[in-house]
Amino acid sequence: MDERSTETNGNAQKDKTSMQLEGDRDIVISRTFDAPARIVFDAWTKPEFVKRWWAPSSLCVRIVEVTADVRVGGAYRYVIAHGDNPPMGFSGEYLVVDRPQKLVYTQVFEPMADAGAVVVTVTFDEKDGRTKLVSHERYPSAEAREGALSSGMEHGMRDTMNQLDALVRELR
Repeated sequence: MDERSTETNGNAQKDKTSMQLEGDRDIVISRTFDAPARIVFDAWTKPEFVKRWWAPSSLCVRIVEVTADVRVGGAYRYVIAHGDNPPMGFSGEYLVVDRPQKLVYTQVFEPMADAGAVVVTVTFDEKDGRTKLVSHERYPSAEAREGALSSGMEHGMRDTMNQLDALVRELR
């Protein structure tokens, strides 16, 4: 298992993001937020909130579309844009919706749809008003996971987790 963690503004903090590589197909991301699970779950799923954190601002990426029908069998689609490049979509279907404890969904990076769908399982474990979010991503192949990692996904993920943290602090 390969574990990586980050610090915000160069300062050690108890709410840092952790990323672990498990086996050759899995990525596990975790972070504790100073907010109840219902707020973190809503920020993770409601389009009006997803628009505010899902695109990594430090990379000058912006989100141009968010649709989500958060129910078992429902679909979602997020579209991001960067500079003059064509917009890129991420889409999938909700497999499990157990608000506010658990969410399971597929995720397809539309420009590389032939690579298959990632299955994402997110848990929201609340203790004393704080929520530990764990996102377990299972890629369809080792090559698909490596493609995600080599794309700069880790930097973007860390940026968006910081943005999510700022949003849930505002919402609580």
